[in-house]
Amino acid sequence: MASIVLSVEDEGMLTQLKKACQMLKGVVSVRVIKDPAKENDITKTAGYQEAMDDIRDGRVYHAANAEDMFKQILG
Repeated sequence: MASIVLSVEDEGMLTQLKKACQMLKGVVSVRVIKDPAKENDITKTAGYQEAMDDIRDGRVYHAANAEDMFKQILG
């Protein structure tokens, strides 16, 4: 599946553009992202939040190198 990204200065046109795009044959979805920076903000993901919880709760391990890491994992 391919994607097309449109950047629009006049947000008042978004509803009309969305409807027009939905009428095109083969278009399966149309999304409006008003702030692309927020869309790609990794700090909002569940994985990031889980990692921060692990750090806060002390569930972190340190290894001097890869060999030390495997030694800690495998015993």
